[in-house]
Amino acid sequence: MKLTPTAVGIMLGGLVTASPALAQYASPPPQKAPEATQGAAPAAAPGKTPKISSGARKEIVALQAAVNAKDAAAIPAALAAAKAKAKSKDDLYAVGQLQLKAAVDANDNAAIINGLNAVLTSGFLDPAETLPLYLNLGKLNYNAKAYDQASAAFEQMLKIDPNNADAIVMLAETRNGQGRTAEAVTMIQKAIAAKTSAGQKADENWYKRAVALAFNAKLPNAPELGRQWVTAYPSPKNWRDTIRIYQTSSKLDDAALIDSMRLAQATGSLQGENDYFRFANTLVTKGFAGEAKTVLEQGFAAKSIDKNKATFGQLYSLASTKSQGDRASLDASAASAKSAPAARQAMTTAEAYYGYGDYQKAADLFRAALDKQGVDKDLANLRLGMSLARAGDKAGATTALNAAGGAQADVAKLWLAYLATQA
Repeated sequence: MKLTPTAVGIMLGGLVTASPALAQYASPPPQKAPEATQGAAPAAAPGKTPKISSGARKEIVALQAAVNAKDAAAIPAALAAAKAKAKSKDDLYAVGQLQLKAAVDANDNAAIINGLNAVLTSGFLDPAETLPLYLNLGKLNYNAKAYDQASAAFEQMLKIDPNNADAIVMLAETRNGQGRTAEAVTMIQKAIAAKTSAGQKADENWYKRAVALAFNAKLPNAPELGRQWVTAYPSPKNWRDTIRIYQTSSKLDDAALIDSMRLAQATGSLQGENDYFRFANTLVTKGFAGEAKTVLEQGFAAKSIDKNKATFGQLYSLASTKSQGDRASLDASAASAKSAPAARQAMTTAEAYYGYGDYQKAADLFRAALDKQGVDKDLANLRLGMSLARAGDKAGATTALNAAGGAQADVAKLWLAYLATQA
C-alpha cells in the first residue's frame, strides 16, 4: 500500500523586530515568533512517498480515515494503535504526518510540536528536507517560552546548514530569551554577514533588532551597530536614531555634541524643537553665533521650529547680535591666520567659515592649522574631513577622517559612515 503524504507543511513568517529603544522610539522586544499556520506544501520532497509495511497497514489506514474525517474522538486510539505497529522509517513518518495533520486541524500548538517531533525522529527525511520543520518547531517552542527546546531545534538546523540566516536570527532571539543578550547580538551580526557574503542584502529589521538589543543592554558596540545599520539603510530617521545612540552612549563634551549635530544637519535628520535648540544654543555658547543663526533659519524655513516662540525668538536675536559683522571680517582673519605660527586663529576662522557653509575655505584653514604650533591634530583632521565631506571631496575627507583618532575617533567614524552612503 502507498500512503499519499499529508499536506501539513507550515508556512514561515518573518522575524518580529524592534526599533532602537530611545525614549521616543521605544518598541518592546518581540515576545512571539511568527505564528505557525497550516500550509499547502508536503513535508516530504515530491516523489518521496512512504511505503507502508504490511504489519502496520491496517492501523495506519484506520488513523488516516479518522484524521481525514476530523473525528477527534477516534483519533487518540487510532494514533496509539498505529504507533504500536509502526516499525520502519516509512511507517513512522506516515504516522507522524497524520499526527501532525490532526494537530494542525485542531489548531493545537502543543500537539503540533509533538507531530513535528514525530516526523523528524522518523528518520525518513533527508537532512535538507528537515530544515523548514525544525524552523517551525523552534518557533513554536520559542512562542511557548520553551527556550531550551527552541534552541535545540535552531542548533540542529545550523548543524545541517551553518549559514542558514533564518536559523541564526531565531537562535539569536532565543539566546535573548535565555538572558544571553550579548550572544544574541553577535548571532544577528553573523546572520547579516551570511546574507552579505551570499551577495544578498540583509533585512533592515535584523540591523534594527541588533541595535535595539545592544542599546537596551548598554553594550559598548551599540554605536558601531548603529553605524552599520545606517550605512546599509541610510535615511533621515535612521541617521537621527544612530546619532542619538552615539550621543546617549558616549560621554560627550560640547565639541563632540556640535560635530555630531553637524552630521545630523548634513543628513537632514535635525528634527523638532529639542534638536534645534540643543544645537543652536551650544553653538552660541561656544562662540559660533553665525552658525547658530544659520541653523535656526533653516529650522524656521523647514517649519520645524517657530520663530514666534519666545525661546527661539530670543535665541535667534542673540545669535544675530553676536554674529553681526562676523562674516565680513573672515577673509582678513584668514590671511592673518595663515601667517601666524600658532594654530588657534586658523582653527577659529575655519570654524566660522564652516558655519557659513564655505566648506572649501574652512578645509584650507584646517589643513593649514595641521602644520602650526599647539594644534590638536585629531580635532583638526576631524574637522578637515567634515569640511571636505560637505564640499564633496569624498577621497580627501576619507583620508582626513581616518587620521582623526583619540577622543575624535568615534565621531569621525560616524562621518565615515556618512561618506560611505555618498555617491
